[in-house]
Amino acid sequence: MITLHHLNKSRSKRIIWLLEELGLDYQIKSYQRDSQTFLAPAELKAIHPLGKSPVLEYHQQIITESGAIIEYLIEQHAPDKLAPEKNSPHYREYLQWLHFAESSAMLPLLLRMFVAKDGCKTNFLEGYAAAESESILSYVNQSLAGKRYLVADKLTGADIMMSFIVELLAASGEVNKYPHIAVYAKQLSQHENSIKANKLEQLYDKT
Repeated sequence: MITLHHLNKSRSKRIIWLLEELGLDYQIKSYQRDSQTFLAPAELKAIHPLGKSPVLEYHQQIITESGAIIEYLIEQHAPDKLAPEKNSPHYREYLQWLHFAESSAMLPLLLRMFVAKDGCKTNFLEGYAAAESESILSYVNQSLAGKRYLVADKLTGADIMMSFIVELLAASGEVNKYPHIAVYAKQLSQHENSIKANKLEQLYDKT
């Protein structure tokens, strides 16, 4: 049995989408953020020392990090469906986008969100986060011009990874500033298993 340790309002919703897309038999063990700190509960540390989500129990193995989980599960179960062929010209681009979401993209967006939440004046961080976020989002927007998906004109693990970035942008109310991302966001949201993942996320969110 596959068990996804899922934290509400977190990156782990992407893994729900992937598991549904793969048609695997799995169960969800849900955890709720602290209503004051918005942090994950201590119980997650019993699964992995960092106490973060997603964590996947896969045939008695513990797998962490969204990108690693997605890359591993696709290689095991659907390399011909959710990834380009390894000898194709698209594979390098696929790997870059697969890891872009949690490397280049995530840090400036999180910094911008934290600065806004904190509300204090900064000497450097606010300007840096704003400039880097604009650079990242403009790059993604330009890369999506004329495309339905990031790579090979089909849904891949890279799109599932990037869905969290798109949702952060939509939640901030800025998605329409980037017209190609807005079209992409709509395209991703209409996938049957993306819709199912959203419903499951809502079901397990007790806040």
